[in-house]
Amino acid sequence: MLDRFYLIIDRAAWLPRLLPLRLKLVQIRTKAPDIETRRREIHDSLALCKAAGAICVVNDHWREAIEFGAEWLHLGQEDLDTADLKAIRAAGIRLGVSTANRAELDRALAVDPDHVALGPIWSTVSKDDAAPASGPELLTEWKRITKKPLVAIGGISLDRAPICWEAGADSVAVISDVLSAASPEARMTEWLDAARAWEARA
Repeated sequence: MLDRFYLIIDRAAWLPRLLPLRLKLVQIRTKAPDIETRRREIHDSLALCKAAGAICVVNDHWREAIEFGAEWLHLGQEDLDTADLKAIRAAGIRLGVSTANRAELDRALAVDPDHVALGPIWSTVSKDDAAPASGPELLTEWKRITKKPLVAIGGISLDRAPICWEAGADSVAVISDVLSAASPEARMTEWLDAARAWEARA
């Protein structure tokens, strides 16, 4: 089961600041231009999370995920074209897949993922080529269709999180609402408190 709160970071340097606050689920989505930097970011993120007892999901880079012993991997639709799914499964890695519409959902379900992400729920600045916002209502339909853990992503702020959880999201993925805050540590603590409070209601 995924944690209710799912932080996405762009570099491992965030982790010494945030893991001590009891962060349990994080994705490393590095866009570093050179291979060695990307490899280092993935390797260090996995090592830091393992030491802290947190789950680290590797975004896109399936070869490094296998090489460095990742337990979780997240792929976009374009990554499904080139990723070696047999090798990923043989390595025992759990797989999440991004979706933005029904055709992408059908394609994702065809590879039997361990979780599905839907987004953007609201407009987002984290991706230049993001699909149109779906709105939270689609989460309810996706949950009914998939019967799999469901992650909401895109434009999610702390006040919008309960809308996503209520609609059927098992987890909400967050980037700028934490990383761009005046105090990322304080903002993430608010998120973790809200997630625990919601889980207590479930």
